[in-house]
Amino acid sequence: MAYRNKTYVCFEADNDMAYYEEMKKWKADDNIAFNFYDAHDLNNIREDSQEETIKRRLRERFADTKLLIVLVGSRTKHHYKYVRWEIEVALNLEIPIIAVNIL
Repeated sequence: MAYRNKTYVCFEADNDMAYYEEMKKWKADDNIAFNFYDAHDLNNIREDSQEETIKRRLRERFADTKLLIVLVGSRTKHHYKYVRWEIEVALNLEIPIIAVNIL
């Protein structure tokens, strides 16, 4: 079993990527006390990958995940293919979930 120490950030990439990027900037800033081990650093997923390949890679990330943060924007509820799937996987794995309203 993998050591679970990563934070998995889930978001609707088309509209909410900037918020995730801001979290990474806070982490990199020595003047801000904000840190997390990012599950997105574990493997690369190409945009042109097939759905099953993407989900397999995401499952690999969940193997090391201790916490799921869901960035909830105005379009999040419309993204069933990945966002809802990621939440369901976290629930099945009993990973704590924090929802962050970014509206």
